[in-house]
Amino acid sequence: MPLHVPPAPAPALRSVLAALGSPTAVNEAHTPSLRALHGPVTAELPLPVHVLDRLHASAPTPGGRPPRTRLTGWRFLIRSGDRFVAAADTRLTADGWAFSHFFEGPYVAATERALRQAESLGQGYQPRLLSVPELYMLTLWLHGAVNADASAGLLAAADLLVPLAPAPPGIAAYRPHTVSELLPVMTHRLRRTAPPTPPPVAAPAA
Repeated sequence: MPLHVPPAPAPALRSVLAALGSPTAVNEAHTPSLRALHGPVTAELPLPVHVLDRLHASAPTPGGRPPRTRLTGWRFLIRSGDRFVAAADTRLTADGWAFSHFFEGPYVAATERALRQAESLGQGYQPRLLSVPELYMLTLWLHGAVNADASAGLLAAADLLVPLAPAPPGIAAYRPHTVSELLPVMTHRLRRTAPPTPPPVAAPAA
């Protein structure tokens, strides 16, 4: 079933297209693949990028509120011919959406693979990206409300999260999990990797 890719804010797309048309912006980017291209490129598959902060406090409780995220940007995959070679991030500034930077690396191919995998699922989803900074983790977030505002940051328990490679140890990349399944796993992983609490310092003897 095709994914319902949300429309990106027009200023975000314009800023990326302007950067692609700027030799200075392309040449200064840390993207050898993008700099080496000579043919036309396009910006496709806009995905809202959300961040889940304070993972330890985000696990849903029975009868509690689902965790919320915050929108930090929009990401576009940059296509040359039949492949994606890089990505472009935008960010919200005081003057609106603006180009941030180009990048390449494993998350570009991982995002493309996860999107293709999601298209084979038997249900329609709105694709987003969800970053979990505490675990250095990025997931494809498949939101079940396909017509929802892409900036709304409510994680539904039945939404799917697909960890992208490289995923943290103990969490399989590209395996879809519901939010209710994966959040406890991520929380447990965070507790295992957190540094131990130092013992209290004894008060000096009188």
